[in-house]
This record gives sequence, C-alpha cells and structure tokens, in this order.
Amino acid sequence: MEYQPIEELLPRAGWSIYQLVRMASKRALELSDGRKCLVENPGSDKVTTQALEEIRQGKVETKDVADKRKHSTKKQPKEEKQAEHALN
Repeated sequence: MEYQPIEELLPRAGWSIYQLVRMASKRALELSDGRKCLVENPGSDKVTTQALEEIRQGKVETKDVADKRKHSTKKQPKEEKQAEHALN
C-alpha cells in the first residue's frame, strides 16, 4: 500500500481518526462496487489506497466537514476548491 501522510488526511476528516477511517472505508466500498475513482492517475489498484488518495486531495469529504467549510467560506473569500463527492 502506498503511504498516505496522516498529517494531510486528518484535516479532511475534521481532525478525527475515527471519522477518517469511516470515510476511507465507506469510499473504498463505493469504489469496489464500481464507482469511478476521482483521482486521475491513482498510485495503486487497491481501493483503500485510492480512497485515501481521494481524501488527501480533497476530492471526498464528509457532509459535516463540507457544511462547516461552506459556512466559513460565506464569511471569507473562497480559498479552497469544493470536494467533488460528499459522504454522510
């Protein structure tokens, strides 16, 4: 499995390792069910690694993290590109 730095993954999950594991497992299940990978050139064929790469690149985020970001961007100029896929 390709190494994914935890320092880059945790902010995407609201700094919760539990939430990060849930996000990655849910997205890996979606990928194994045939959903399209959101990363152009995934570094691995393994769905778990692809899910973590999508999270690290900001392509996938949880609904509550997306909502928090949405509320904070109303007050500030938009700095970060919105994720392409939100998980519940």
